[in-house]
Amino acid sequence: MTQTTPPLGRFGAYGGRYVPEALVAALEELDEHRAKAMADPSFVGELTELQRSYTGRPSIITRVRRFGDEHCGGAQVVLKREDLNHTGSHKINNVLGQALLTKRMGKTRVIAETGAGQHGVATATAAALMGLDCTVYMGRVDTERQALNVARMRLLGAEVVPVDHGSRTLKDAVNEAFRDWVANVAHTHYVLGTVTGPYPFPEMVRDFHRVIGVEARAQMLDEYGRLPDAVLACVGGGSNAMGIFHRFIDDSGVRLIGLEGGGDGPDSGRHAARFTGQAIPGVLHGAYTYVLQDEEGQTIESHSVSAGLDYPSVGPEHAFLRDSGRAEYYPVTDTEAMTAFEALSRTEGILPAIESAHAAAGAMKIGRELGPDALLLVNLSGRGDKDVHTAAKWFGLLDEGEAQG
Repeated sequence: MTQTTPPLGRFGAYGGRYVPEALVAALEELDEHRAKAMADPSFVGELTELQRSYTGRPSIITRVRRFGDEHCGGAQVVLKREDLNHTGSHKINNVLGQALLTKRMGKTRVIAETGAGQHGVATATAAALMGLDCTVYMGRVDTERQALNVARMRLLGAEVVPVDHGSRTLKDAVNEAFRDWVANVAHTHYVLGTVTGPYPFPEMVRDFHRVIGVEARAQMLDEYGRLPDAVLACVGGGSNAMGIFHRFIDDSGVRLIGLEGGGDGPDSGRHAARFTGQAIPGVLHGAYTYVLQDEEGQTIESHSVSAGLDYPSVGPEHAFLRDSGRAEYYPVTDTEAMTAFEALSRTEGILPAIESAHAAAGAMKIGRELGPDALLLVNLSGRGDKDVHTAAKWFGLLDEGEAQG
């Protein structure tokens, strides 16, 4: 299946550009510079060299035999190890590209939003590397459950601004970042962290992450002699999923499976499952896509044990892939995700980010359905260091005083 992307970034009915007039010129400037940059061998060469010598690409793939045998019906499960990138997640792929564009546009400051902290850490890292001022917006709730990453960002020289309004999570951090950008657009670039927002962000962020799928497809052919039966990835905004899905879209025999934050369950009202239940198409943060909203069109607060999946909307290309039937999306509850977190940790010695544990939980379900002949590729989008405190509290591994910290 091949889709085309018209000039204003429509993926079928989804996408587009819904922004204040003050941002139109900045978005057009960004689109012009990124188009020229992606066609410029010097830009592509500099980014490729950074990916090799700074990020550590190509990231490896790892077959997790015990996890597959004991928890996935005997299926062959292979992880794409984005957790081994510098800064510990896939986020660095996109951030290095946008930071290079910031310098190319002659701007001196970057801003970002972050939920789980991985995108904030990656942005602060790139800003330090390239000598850019950096401000990161983060919901107050997320600063508390991701305190380690807040400290990492500040050590890297970034200003971290806790956001105290709304649900005090990722949605509100995005709102605040857009307000900052409107006021400071002349010298500031907004390093948007996922495949949503106004055109050209969904397309640009996907293209910077596309390297994940390009590498993984070649590695599967080299090491297993065939493509996987399914590619699985967690989906908050959806950047790691689009990064690994995109190279497989034309491979009709490969199922593309996104796993959303199911929270307490799709019927509970406390979840972040945009493709299940209460979500209908609408506009949020500059893009037309699926949004959790009430009958009056007001955005509903989302919930997930994972700060990175706790977002009421999803990238517009995912909406297109879902409606076209090319990709499947399923909710994974908090309990299912944490069960997978524990299983992967104890069978393989790999602590996944809780976001990534949702994808591992998907592999447990799909593996049991398909059995030992199945070959599953799972994008391990980040490592779990940042989530150790949350996981320790979940499993009751802390005493009373430590659990309150």
